[in-house]
Amino acid sequence: MPRKGVKRFCASLPPSLLEEFDSAVEALGLDRSKAVQQAMRTFLGEYRWSYQPAALAVGALVVVYDHEVKGLGDMITDVQHEMKGLITSSMHVHLDERRCLEIVAVRGQVEEIKRLAEGLSARRGVEQLRSAVIPMT
Repeated sequence: MPRKGVKRFCASLPPSLLEEFDSAVEALGLDRSKAVQQAMRTFLGEYRWSYQPAALAVGALVVVYDHEVKGLGDMITDVQHEMKGLITSSMHVHLDERRCLEIVAVRGQVEEIKRLAEGLSARRGVEQLRSAVIPMT
């Protein structure tokens, strides 16, 4: 059973970095410990995303595409049906007369999510794709 509580540690930082950090912490209404915890979780998430392809992750792929590109909308829908083990939900938004936004919720292995994102972004008519993915511990 994991130990509860906290552990204290010491870190050495350049004074200018600590001053900037403390200013941001204050502006956000956090305390230093909470901000360091958030920074460490972000660091570990980035590490898992970059170096642990088998890690489990959750998040969203946000895709802006031109729906007038023949077959693109159908392809995006087909991918969602084919990958229902990875894709948990989606939302479609009409941005203007030509462009649509698709928000695709995902849950699965990092390598599978990356493969899906790369496959979608490589399609003709996809203008932008951003991922907001959080590897799970």
